[in-house]
Amino acid sequence: MNPKRAPIAELARDYREDRAEASDVIGRTMDAIERAEPGLHAFVSTRREKAMDEARAADAAFAEGRPVGPLAGIPIAVKDNMHIRGEPTTCASRILKNYVPPYGSTAVDRLRAAGAIVVGKTNMDEFAMGSSTENSAFSPTRNPHDPERVPGGSSGGSSAAVAAGLVPAALGSDTGGSIRQPASFCGVVGLKPTYGRVSRYGLVAFGSSLDQIGPLSGSVADTARILQTIAGFDPMDSTSSDVPTPDWTQALDAPIREMKVGVPKEYFVDGMDAGVAERVRAGIDRLEGLGCRIEELSLPHTEYAVATYYLISTAEASSNLARYDGVRYGLRAGGDTLQAMYRRTRMAGFGPEVKRRILLGTYALSAGYYDAYYLRAQKVRTLILEDFRKAFESVDVLVTPTTPTPAFRIGENIDDPLAMYLNDIFTTTCNLAGLPGVSVPCGRIGGLPVGMQLIGNHFDESAVLRAAHHFEQDGGFDG
Repeated sequence: MNPKRAPIAELARDYREDRAEASDVIGRTMDAIERAEPGLHAFVSTRREKAMDEARAADAAFAEGRPVGPLAGIPIAVKDNMHIRGEPTTCASRILKNYVPPYGSTAVDRLRAAGAIVVGKTNMDEFAMGSSTENSAFSPTRNPHDPERVPGGSSGGSSAAVAAGLVPAALGSDTGGSIRQPASFCGVVGLKPTYGRVSRYGLVAFGSSLDQIGPLSGSVADTARILQTIAGFDPMDSTSSDVPTPDWTQALDAPIREMKVGVPKEYFVDGMDAGVAERVRAGIDRLEGLGCRIEELSLPHTEYAVATYYLISTAEASSNLARYDGVRYGLRAGGDTLQAMYRRTRMAGFGPEVKRRILLGTYALSAGYYDAYYLRAQKVRTLILEDFRKAFESVDVLVTPTTPTPAFRIGENIDDPLAMYLNDIFTTTCNLAGLPGVSVPCGRIGGLPVGMQLIGNHFDESAVLRAAHHFEQDGGFDG
């Protein structure tokens, strides 16, 4: 058995039946990460000693017959914008140099309480602002399918770690597609849950009305298992929703025959890669072959989604990132006056993309422009939400491409912000409307993965996971 390629359920069963030891699995996982890292750059930091201590404790619990959590001994990677108490969080930014949080992220704490072992913190675009993981202050992550190409972003490190077989699952965060887009580029499954389904406590904020934590893994079933662990109400997060969490793993095999699947015509646009459109259309045909009823429909305000998203997200980023001033934590540059210290700290600590978004957001919120930009964007956001509400009156899920192209080359779009932002053209609507969406592999173009996105109604992760699971089981991943 190769534990790095084993699905979570298989590895958990091997532990229970004494066919594997957590210390052996975690040791080999850490060795594999160390071998891969010089070329991959998926991790910002690793936890070998702490992870091995946790693995030995899991082995002792198994040996003594003590109760263990459902994820006991399972290696997991975590994006480095989620806190682990007493361990560094960098957000791949120089401005958080030497920052050690005094509290943990609820999502990560729930994984660890279930027995999962965090092996390291993954690389990302600085403060989750980017679509390629080239904006990391440390090093760009490379795509395991082609090291000359990006893994997507901003959760590129998490996605690459899963795609490279280093861990069976990882956590990412998604503000405008930052789980689903890298999942598409790396050929893994990536889920953005409904806004409020997973606590944001302990997640470093980018766009507070958009951010959501979610899992990436090699299968729909493993994605559902991780969601099962991290979802649920959290009184520490004022945006957390107190709604029931069904057993998503048990619901995966429920039939999808007669499921109504909508195909929005606005998501097949001029300029997208013809091969991507072909693979996704083939995926839709496969769903029809499984008994789904396909219906073309319109989401007329989709064309405004990217502009709306970048106005709202940058405005929220401008507010959230004001706290990095060199006074309370992280990097502090010298200065003769308080204003000079602020200026020097932020100039030295933030990278160019973060600075660009702070400037855009500050401008959108400034006197004389608030109504013209931010307020208008919020009104369009409501129109986008109404489009989805109308669509879900007649269909159960929507199917679209995840990205307009396969993974692009490192450096190809880094100097063209507009081209980079257009990578989010099919994913931002989910965040603006607060909907759940999952990207699943649906084939390849020249060896590069292509992703298909399934979008569900609020708190209906069951529908998208079920459809994705049947698609996967029918061989849709091979497209």
